[in-house]
Amino acid sequence: MNSLFIQRLSIEWDEIGKSSYLKRIPAISSLHTLDFTANITFFVGENGSGKSTLLEALAVAAGFNPEGGTRNYAFSTFDSHSELCRAIRLVKGYHKPRWGYFLRAESFYNVATKEEEYADADHPSAKLHEKSHGESFLAIVQKNFQGDGIYFLDEPEAALSPQRQLTLLAEIYHCACEGAQFVIATHSPILLGIPNAQIFSFDQERVHPCQYEETESFQITEMFINHRKTLLRELLRDER
Repeated sequence: MNSLFIQRLSIEWDEIGKSSYLKRIPAISSLHTLDFTANITFFVGENGSGKSTLLEALAVAAGFNPEGGTRNYAFSTFDSHSELCRAIRLVKGYHKPRWGYFLRAESFYNVATKEEEYADADHPSAKLHEKSHGESFLAIVQKNFQGDGIYFLDEPEAALSPQRQLTLLAEIYHCACEGAQFVIATHSPILLGIPNAQIFSFDQERVHPCQYEETESFQITEMFINHRKTLLRELLRDER
């Protein structure tokens, strides 16, 4: 038994409708249990492979609003989350997180709007809409990340430059060293380089552990950097 807040998830497939689109996502439909063994877990895979679907369902099952925010956020702009959250069962650790956040690039604008609405004299707004997208992301990180929390991040690199991704990497790493738990869906070869992280790939029609160098994010980035001219020549060749 480790000290993580969430140690395992299982899926009760009997609670998923027979015609559900979830059963047409190979990596999701073949998943029954998943064990978390590190403070930082990454979900990687091609678009449509199911990593964000599972991350969202996991966050909702852990008590977060589907569109993001803290556990105190309760609103719905568009009800798009799947029924998977209702079929997930969590095995939790012996102590509870004191704080947490679900950060979604897709619905961050809605969360930023609610953050202003929820603000009061004791909890002043960070005025996220007055910042650039990247600055507002980092403002959320700096305000909410702490060592005794649990955090779900869906493509957090979307608004960040490579330099700011390094800033986020350091924030995640230091919080994890202080006991925080992160589950992150990402395409970023920078974030994936965090030491001692657990990486699950959703490619090859199954969820399976992989090493950093085995991720497509790393391999394609490495290939482009080392063979840019050859790759571009082949990619942009006029075959007419």
